[in-house]
Amino acid sequence: MAETRVRARFSDRLTSRRGAWLSIGIAVLVLVTLFGAFGQATAPTGNDAAPPDSESARVSELLAQFPDADEQSVLVVASRADGGDLTDADMQSLDGLVPVLDEQTGLSTSGPLPSEDGAAAVLIAPVTLGADNAETADVITDLRAELAAHPVSGLDLQVTGGPAFGADVTSAFDGADFTLLAVTVLIVAVLLVLTYRSPVLWLVPLVVVALADRLAGLVTASAGSALDLQFDSGIISVLVFGAGTNYALLLISRYREELLTHEDHRTALAVAWRRTAPAIVASNVTVVLSLLTLVLAVIPGTRGLGITSAVGLVIALVAVLLVLPPVLAVCGRRVFWPFVPRPGIAAGHGRAWRAVAVRVVRRPLVALGAGAVLLAVMGTGLIGTSVGLDQTEKFRVPSESAAGLEVLADHFPPGESQPIFVVANTPGAQDVADVAAGLDGVVRATVVGQTDDGDLSKIMVTGQYAPGTPESLDLVAQLRDQVDTVPGADALVGGAIATDLDARAGNEQDLLLVAPLVLAVSFVVLLVVLRSVVAPVVLLLVNVASAAAAIGAGAWLSRILFDQHALDLQVPLLSFLFLVALGIDYTIFLVHRARTEAAAHGTREAMVRAVAGTGSVITSAGIVLAGVFAALGLLPLVTLGQLGLIVGIGVVVDTLVVRTVIVPALFSLFGDRIWWPRAPRRKDGESAHEHRADHPALVG
Repeated sequence: MAETRVRARFSDRLTSRRGAWLSIGIAVLVLVTLFGAFGQATAPTGNDAAPPDSESARVSELLAQFPDADEQSVLVVASRADGGDLTDADMQSLDGLVPVLDEQTGLSTSGPLPSEDGAAAVLIAPVTLGADNAETADVITDLRAELAAHPVSGLDLQVTGGPAFGADVTSAFDGADFTLLAVTVLIVAVLLVLTYRSPVLWLVPLVVVALADRLAGLVTASAGSALDLQFDSGIISVLVFGAGTNYALLLISRYREELLTHEDHRTALAVAWRRTAPAIVASNVTVVLSLLTLVLAVIPGTRGLGITSAVGLVIALVAVLLVLPPVLAVCGRRVFWPFVPRPGIAAGHGRAWRAVAVRVVRRPLVALGAGAVLLAVMGTGLIGTSVGLDQTEKFRVPSESAAGLEVLADHFPPGESQPIFVVANTPGAQDVADVAAGLDGVVRATVVGQTDDGDLSKIMVTGQYAPGTPESLDLVAQLRDQVDTVPGADALVGGAIATDLDARAGNEQDLLLVAPLVLAVSFVVLLVVLRSVVAPVVLLLVNVASAAAAIGAGAWLSRILFDQHALDLQVPLLSFLFLVALGIDYTIFLVHRARTEAAAHGTREAMVRAVAGTGSVITSAGIVLAGVFAALGLLPLVTLGQLGLIVGIGVVVDTLVVRTVIVPALFSLFGDRIWWPRAPRRKDGESAHEHRADHPALVG
């Protein structure tokens, strides 16, 4: 009771005539201060794929001790535009490019080296890497521009190799953040207009959430720099916009409902705040705590995303609960124009949802069976789904490096583009090279350098398999097993393919660790909010089934529509986390309302009322969230496109099927037992179970 009184006093002051203006003034002051404090913050640019303590990561650290560690080679792949064999004149022309490349890079170029079939040749050009990915991208861009200025008649020239792939990834994101933000804002604006049917109201939550998103971007960038975190800022922006808009929809929907019974709009807003704040806070806490479990992840990008996303969502929560209400209080009832809710006007927006809920609770087994069949069919998409993309599959848009790698793979051993590097103690280095050269699948193994003190040597191993393929990963595993047997060599195997292998193991480890923790967090939050043991177990099982179904459907659509036959490494974990945590959001919105209603109307009627009261807002919130996640498909990496597709599908199914059909059916079947061990009681002391007799239409 004391907590309720405190919440009532706070909401009254937040929405009062004087309190609203004071709150807005404080919010403006805080925003100006924080924008000034964090305005120059920039997020770190690192993007390590493997765990920091993995073998490939240790090799990367050791390679930095070798002379010219800031140099890597790119490959200039040449082939005839007509598909024919290279002529002597073609080879002479390529030879003439060597001094051009040397002048551009300041280093010595090797080649041209012809393929065995005579249809392609390659120039090996060392380049000096930049201080970060952006500088390296500039180096590759300048190199490509120089080649374009010296064309060879009849030949296609493509720059590929490790630095070129990194440069293409960086270049592909040029302007992508602005595009993502613009499309996200447009999607949210359109859906808010359709939801509120007002040319004015949509601007209020959109402006508040947009300011929260901007602040979240600056704060997370600062936190990332201070804590040396790696993360994708696009995902954070999508989460802030999606979750912030969802919270605003829930609050404004209840505000509109209260305006139908209160003459004073400030009173209506205060009541709406009191009745929605617990559900909004609970849903936010669920997602934030779920995201914070990612601090235990071993993949740097996953760990960094958890911390920064949690910060962003807390900012969204504060904006919606402390800034949006006073703005609405100042705007008054007229902000809903032209459909202004007033006392005495019938609320007709929940009739359709009530009709659906009544049908579900009357025939719960049929409804539950239909919902389960749909989820099962969607889940069959998991059959045959693999995890892990090779380099050419990671881009949603064409890239020169990927095209060059395909040409290289057609005419040379595909492993030439991404050699494996082994670091070993110098006395045993040649023995390591000999062991490596004897393995099936190895084209050559050569000692190519030593550290200045002569203690360590670097062995370059070229495989015959394309990077990222199962054969190339098996080769790395075999190589590690074999070189480990060389006495005294202390050999470690690294390079891009080894990093891929370690990244796969790290992501699998993260999934097995984080997924149970997310479920545990969700269960505890539901336990606290619903004060029941049965309901959280039932709801969590439904959420897991829904998440698995969405991942299966997304994987199937990726194969059918986009010819992507595998999910990228981080997609299963991030999809599961977002689907379960965000799905719990809608569960809390619905079931929290049902528990409140159950105290007066019994469980089955309470669920009907809850669906009628929240059906519109949950559906609107789900469509908004699905829309902003779908915007991730605009970004060039397949990882983000797959994540957006899966979460978008999952959220839509969650709102239209799980919350509308499956959950009401289960609550109807369990009845008051769903609240065990503490069923809600009416104010007169009558239990919800006893009150069921008042609603015979819902029985049977």
